[in-house]
Amino acid sequence: MSGVGAENERVPSAERSAPAREDYAYALPIPTRWIDTDAHGHVNNAQYYSFFDTVVTTWLIAEAGHDVRAAPVIGVCIESQCTFRAALTFPETIDAWMRVGRIGRTSVRYEVALFGEGGGACAATGHFVHVYVDREGRRPTPVPEALRAELELCRR
Repeated sequence: MSGVGAENERVPSAERSAPAREDYAYALPIPTRWIDTDAHGHVNNAQYYSFFDTVVTTWLIAEAGHDVRAAPVIGVCIESQCTFRAALTFPETIDAWMRVGRIGRTSVRYEVALFGEGGGACAATGHFVHVYVDREGRRPTPVPEALRAELELCRR
């Protein structure tokens, strides 16, 4: 095999080293909904990104005190990735865990893992990269110092 990611194609995703909950800094339980499922009876892959967004945005508002709806500086997603490891289902409350992987001058990499209910296995890992911009002009701007301090607390 050749090409990007070819080395991972030989190992089923569930067998790649799965992270542990302790590798992350913040957890949010998220119940699945009937509408999240697809014709195959499991949570549709697009919903995993929604769970990623929910845990990151909830942390920003509830823990970091960054009002994403009114702050003069906002994060816009410029990159996202998800590796699927196991199916999630309905009804189930998943544990979405988040950590900060990297903090740049104007960007942050948020890393997320989703775990099945009741101590279940890691169902997915992934990340978002946000570039912080001024709300009005949408030009890159340094991560606000108050937010940077909170981000450092979640860095792993």
